[in-house]
Amino acid sequence: MAEPSTPAEPVDPHLWLEDVTGEAALDWVRAHNEPTLTEFCDDEFEQFRAEALEVLDTDARIPYVRRRGELLYNFWRDAANPRGLWRRTTLESYRTENPDWDVILDLDALAAAEDENWVWAGAAVIEPELTRALVCLSRGGADAVVVREFDMATRTFNDQGFVVPEAKTDVGWADEDTVLIGTDFGPGSLTDSGYPRIVKRWRRGQPLEQAETVFSGAHTDVSVGAGVDRTPGFERTLVVRSLDFHNRERYELTHDNELIRIDVPTDASISLHRNWLLIRPRTEWLIGEHSYPAGSLLAADYDEFVSGAVDHLDVVFTPDEHTFLDSFAWTKDRLVLVTLCDVTSRVQIVTPGTWERRDVDGLEPNTTTVVVAADTLGDEIFLDSSGFDRSSRLLCGSVHGELSQVKSAPEMFDAAGLSVAQHFATSADGTRIPYFVVGHRDSSGPGKALLGGYGGFEHSSLPGYGGVLGRLWLSRGGTYVLANIRGGGEYGPAWHTQATREGRHLVAEDFAAVATDLVDRGITTVDRLGAQGGSNGGLLMGIMLTRYPQLFGALVCSVPLLDMRRYHKLLAGASWMAEYGDPDNPEDWAFISEYSPYQNISADAHYPALLMTTSTRDDRVHPGHARKMTAALEAAGHSVRYYENIEGGHAGAADNSQAAFKAALTYTFLHRVLR
Repeated sequence: MAEPSTPAEPVDPHLWLEDVTGEAALDWVRAHNEPTLTEFCDDEFEQFRAEALEVLDTDARIPYVRRRGELLYNFWRDAANPRGLWRRTTLESYRTENPDWDVILDLDALAAAEDENWVWAGAAVIEPELTRALVCLSRGGADAVVVREFDMATRTFNDQGFVVPEAKTDVGWADEDTVLIGTDFGPGSLTDSGYPRIVKRWRRGQPLEQAETVFSGAHTDVSVGAGVDRTPGFERTLVVRSLDFHNRERYELTHDNELIRIDVPTDASISLHRNWLLIRPRTEWLIGEHSYPAGSLLAADYDEFVSGAVDHLDVVFTPDEHTFLDSFAWTKDRLVLVTLCDVTSRVQIVTPGTWERRDVDGLEPNTTTVVVAADTLGDEIFLDSSGFDRSSRLLCGSVHGELSQVKSAPEMFDAAGLSVAQHFATSADGTRIPYFVVGHRDSSGPGKALLGGYGGFEHSSLPGYGGVLGRLWLSRGGTYVLANIRGGGEYGPAWHTQATREGRHLVAEDFAAVATDLVDRGITTVDRLGAQGGSNGGLLMGIMLTRYPQLFGALVCSVPLLDMRRYHKLLAGASWMAEYGDPDNPEDWAFISEYSPYQNISADAHYPALLMTTSTRDDRVHPGHARKMTAALEAAGHSVRYYENIEGGHAGAADNSQAAFKAALTYTFLHRVLR
């Protein structure tokens, strides 16, 4: 039998729309933005926008913090500071209703002084000295950043220090006069995915081009990176080589530049803390006569493990049919474990060595709890807990004692008449798919409903409070549904891995099963059911449009992947081939071509109403996906509402004002078409 072959890529009449900032392409964008804005930007839209901005800008929301030394640090945006303030305070002050904040950096003032559209992208502060920071600034919200050294004492930038031009840079402190950096060093220094391929040791006063190379990966890798653990007594330099999105090699880099392989499965995740190595395998792992299941959490003494002296591992956590590991965090001498039982959080404090656990009490059902911050040099933790109808509570305390509430977020909508229920739909292969329904107790029949989902990269979609969703959708009579479809991590690694590559169809089948179940239960009707998704979720919306159009009345497709024939050639797309497959491989294209939305448009189909949104400044998922899909749909005789934010990055919005605008456009569209 002849091997399958990949047909020559057909002539794409819309290829010119991939020219992100080309004059002709931007003229097309403006011409498509205008009718959408004319149709929806009316008094109702303005009311929606104002309410969304009120939610996003409220001073009453929780200012989340992380500890550095004696102080708590926070980055804050509001109406008066749309670009944001980097600031800090004491725990004593933070516990009060109006903390006394010490502003370190005013990003609005900086942007105005430098006439730049700066968006905060984080800061790496050298610890424990806390004397300097590497501040990352993005133009318009792009992934690429400018790195500038910042003096924490004088609160000024050191333009003669560590300064890196705009690039997708990975940088961190080795000591006060040395950093480890991966960036665009020139031709050949980036991977095919556009991320750093080379790590260098850059010393103060040295030109960047003279920095010493400490590690190089292959062009086909996703990226390489390095970091230094500066915990006193446990100092280590680690190098990570990302072979693809899900597989990594890790090494310890010794003082004499020797690389010591940390010999764990490449698809496992690891964590090093003091003398402990934690390992979470994503597939079953055999060590001698011992078998460790996927999704378990294992522990070993780090030095013994790398020396080869370990023949078995301590089992910290083992999953069961309903319970899986969500996340964990270290304090100095305790491990904080967060698990999911049928998509509801449970938090436990674990003692290393004995691995004994105790529950953190007081968490509500159908809620999500996350570790906001944990002090790796002390015993302090911050936990945030919220649900669909419960705004966030921030708990703080010692892992050795009880936690108490230090902050609570305001109720942004009236949830008194809402109910939260979990149901299960049966997918095409018989798998039970959980989903949450946030509805109205006094509902007297099928109503308009909005279904959300993601289904990719082992990202779990969990219950949580959405002030904008509540204000603009739930408070106006809508029902919200969150689908926990495969591709995510709600039920451990296998919930994800079975839906990658040739299993990708399971994601769409699960989502379609939930949509069907909603109608069968009488919660909604097809013409009153909408769905929304972004990025990988935008791909899902494209598949719903082209493969399951009969199930929906409206779709919102945001910053999406849609042309799966060329996705790996656009921006960061090559890094996702472990998730989707390689379109240039004939065997892979055989299954990708079955669902790729751009290649499956039909002129004869009846499609639901569609709002397509993207961002010109998105340098992760190329805006050409949304542009070309819209153009192809129009060429096939279909109508599309289109909006492209000229700024915004992959989030689609660079500040609260833009986020409020996008939310208002989305919910105005949904309320209009789902009547």
